[in-house]
Amino acid sequence: MAHPYHHSLSSVEKWGGEAEDYQQIHDWFDESKSYLADFRHRAMRHHSEGIFMAESIFGTTIVNSDGRTIPVRFIGEQHVKEDLGWIPSVNDWLKNIKPEPWMGKVGARLDHFTKPSAAIGDEMAYERTVTHAYLATSAEDIEQRAKG
Repeated sequence: MAHPYHHSLSSVEKWGGEAEDYQQIHDWFDESKSYLADFRHRAMRHHSEGIFMAESIFGTTIVNSDGRTIPVRFIGEQHVKEDLGWIPSVNDWLKNIKPEPWMGKVGARLDHFTKPSAAIGDEMAYERTVTHAYLATSAEDIEQRAKG
């Protein structure tokens, strides 16, 4: 569908109430259009994880203006099915990303940005260690560790 409002009208046909009862949920699913205004925006939330995320944000159910209790998950499923015809997983989207060399590069050490001070002490030292360990992990490192 072209606009979240049209999804809301579809929700009204399915469960009653007013479009405004559903608008926030449908707006949330399509919010990623603000930074990627083509079909690829759907990779951000149009999947099973996005549906469960909507439930964690908006609650398990809503009560529409007709007083009917509607599971948020049903509303999310309706939105995704109307746009895609089915409910993909996150993996269904991600497996189609073409890997680029920059995606697996090792980052720069950030030690000089996170030196502990006397006031902060051990907490900052721990953060520096964790940051360095994270940045030192490349795709090749992960593969080597998986091989044993």
